[in-house]
Amino acid sequence: MKKVSGLSIISLFSGAGGLDFGFKKAGFKTIWANEFDKQISPTFIANFKGVDFDGRSIIDIPNSDIPSRVVGVIGGPPCQSWSAAGSKRGIDDPKGRLFNEYIRVIKHIKPLFFVAENVPGILHPKHKPDFDRIIKKLESAGYHVSVDLLNARNYGVPQDRKRVIIVGYKRSQINKKFAFPPPGSKEITLRDAISHLRDVPLNSEFAPNHEICDATFSPFYMSRNRVRLWDEPSFTIPASERHIPMHPDSPPMVKIGKDLMRFSSTRKSKLRRLSIRECACIQTFPDTYKFIYNRPFNAYKMIGNAVPVKLAYSIAKAIKADLF
Repeated sequence: MKKVSGLSIISLFSGAGGLDFGFKKAGFKTIWANEFDKQISPTFIANFKGVDFDGRSIIDIPNSDIPSRVVGVIGGPPCQSWSAAGSKRGIDDPKGRLFNEYIRVIKHIKPLFFVAENVPGILHPKHKPDFDRIIKKLESAGYHVSVDLLNARNYGVPQDRKRVIIVGYKRSQINKKFAFPPPGSKEITLRDAISHLRDVPLNSEFAPNHEICDATFSPFYMSRNRVRLWDEPSFTIPASERHIPMHPDSPPMVKIGKDLMRFSSTRKSKLRRLSIRECACIQTFPDTYKFIYNRPFNAYKMIGNAVPVKLAYSIAKAIKADLF
């Protein structure tokens, strides 16, 4: 393998920076990042001082404007085209086609490695032809490609969160495929993640972003249990404020009919969703991480779409071990 110096990477579809922060914890340094969503980019910029940030659509960024002297490319191309809650149109959706832009950058830079993250829906039989084409393009670009469906719960993240991780190693310089790290032995619970906020009032100056959105509960939301207990991991943190799980102090939900539940009459005063800061903790962002937004809706969206920091760190640490 050719010896490389430095751990500089670039980041595409950077979002709130969960993937970047995990790689930063492993010793990598993002030197250039791209995020088109103007509701999210202020958060990335606030937490990654000194990173050359480009807020244009990746479609409008020529290869000549993208740094090429880096060891890696990371990013999560938009997932709505593949998700159960999205359009499900796959590569035919404009957002689905953005995966081709990710591949375009890989071909231009030819990094030692790349990492892409997406939702489990990309593996659905309906999308198999599209996904197979994506993998073939990456392999044709000169990479050993490894794919796995990981549950973040197994990597120090206190929630059930399944995501597809795609890792490529440049064949001409790394004579092996990436081996996904084995699951950890310790399960992290809601108590581990958010109990330090249990007695902190909402909207408190002592816990930035510790606020909630008072959206109503939809019939779909009330069709299943949304309350996990303190000694359990959370349900998946979604990108919609209306579907955020309930706080573990909330009253339990009881079944009253087919696809219909209600909250028990006990502890009614404790009934509330997880706060923005609590969701960030469950996504394993540190309490010092700044989230900048004008509406809670935007905060829940950027946190729910983020890659959990500890999952990113596990991947980054394994890649670093292979490179050096």
